[in-house]
Amino acid sequence: MSHYMVEADDLQYSYPDGTEALGGISFLIARGESVALVGENGAGKSTLLQHFTGCLFPSGGLLKIAGLPVDRQNLSAVRRSVGMVFQNPDDQLFMPTVFEDVAFGLLNLGVPEAELEGKVMAALETVGAAHLRGRPPYRLSQGEKRTTAIAGVLAMSPDILVMDEPTSSLDPMSRRRLIALLKTFRHTKIIATHDLDFALETCQRTIVIHRGKVTADSSTAEVFRNAELLRRSSLEAPASILQRPCCGGAV
Repeated sequence: MSHYMVEADDLQYSYPDGTEALGGISFLIARGESVALVGENGAGKSTLLQHFTGCLFPSGGLLKIAGLPVDRQNLSAVRRSVGMVFQNPDDQLFMPTVFEDVAFGLLNLGVPEAELEGKVMAALETVGAAHLRGRPPYRLSQGEKRTTAIAGVLAMSPDILVMDEPTSSLDPMSRRRLIALLKTFRHTKIIATHDLDFALETCQRTIVIHRGKVTADSSTAEVFRNAELLRRSSLEAPASILQRPCCGGAV
């Protein structure tokens, strides 16, 4: 089996109206890597994320997850490998209690009742949310909703964790807690974000997408020090880079 968890080779996608969203994207992501996907609104990030979970299939080229082409034949296996955390946690939390939300996916996998409690509580303890088990999700803060949504994904034991704008609507303390949490994970992580300071802290590598194409793929610090690249991609350097005296000449 390939040690690459995600392999995109000339990946193309056009919507039914003919709009091209991905114009031939190629990259390799190895097991255990943390990779940020950045780009302006409409760059193609969300379309790409939907391919990782098989919500969309390529119009051309190839995408492999854990060695399997993303197609209808492999859909179940692909979705077992990938855990997706949506931008809005309310799109994931719909059960009466936190415990039931985290248990939902496990029950659909047929996990026996005897094992359910342990798996759910292990996931909640991993994100520091065991005390929330009996709470209704609608009464949680945004930070608590985010960690509960992550627990629900972790309970399924995915190899790849995909996150869409994970810091959206988080207060500074919740954002800091999320950064600390992600640094403890050994999953392959793919994080689409507009929060470039967050990307700098959590991802060693960054892929820049602009108008459906990859315009850069390098270490996060190197990408964010390249002022001309960021300008062409309608991005701005993160504040933490701008404030570093040693980087003044680069940006």
